[in-house]
Amino acid sequence: MDDLKEATRRKLSFVQTLKAVFWSFFGVRKGRDHDRDMAQLNPVHLIVAGLIGGILFVVALVLLAKLAIRLAT
Repeated sequence: MDDLKEATRRKLSFVQTLKAVFWSFFGVRKGRDHDRDMAQLNPVHLIVAGLIGGILFVVALVLLAKLAIRLAT
């Protein structure tokens, strides 16, 4: 339980977490940056940022599919 409390007090802000998640979606994180992020990211921020990133990705795919269908007809 103490490990979880300690992890939620980590240093990186939510904006920095969003940036790390954004780059992770593209798979272009450097090993050094990944290791640093794993030591400093707040797990709660990481979960929320991952959900936001996933939702935005799905919405972008749906909009892209609708656009492709509209242009094809």
